[in-house]
Amino acid sequence: MKVTEVPAIKGAYLFEPTPYADERGFFCRTFDADVVRSVGLDPHVFIQDSVSRSVRGALRGLHLRSGAGEAKLVRCSHGRIFDVVVDLRTDSPSYRNVAYFELSGDTQVTLYIPAGCAHGFQALTETADTSYRIDRPHDPAEDVTIAFDDPDIAIPWPLPVTFMSQRDREAPNLGNALKPKEK
Repeated sequence: MKVTEVPAIKGAYLFEPTPYADERGFFCRTFDADVVRSVGLDPHVFIQDSVSRSVRGALRGLHLRSGAGEAKLVRCSHGRIFDVVVDLRTDSPSYRNVAYFELSGDTQVTLYIPAGCAHGFQALTETADTSYRIDRPHDPAEDVTIAFDDPDIAIPWPLPVTFMSQRDREAPNLGNALKPKEK
């Protein structure tokens, strides 16, 4: 498995496996604790796995967590997605940088996203399954959503948006999303 640091987002990595293909299809290791450890990450912190299935044009995001944030490993296990990471860590040298990736079931590449970065994606194929491995239990009270079409971020989504959740559709722009909530 090859590991590549993402130049635009400090602390983000791409884990590129080597699928073994033959007439039956392919086999590929998608997670290796030793490889994760080799870049200074603790593989044991990932405690929850989830999967989403999206239809072509569906958009999910931009999402992040308040408080301690949430580090995650993201992989498209079937189909293809246009994946986006926005660094919102104010102390990061890559603060406000945006990085785009095409993740696909053919390559099984996994993207490591550090805590404090927003994440979203759009399905590029009729069906796209996306797997997430996160480093702490999900708490909906910490969910932060940012408008997918915020002009300050200017993400070049490749397809017209066909479906999105109401939460994503009504999300505020970056400046308003990051304002402390009134109690």
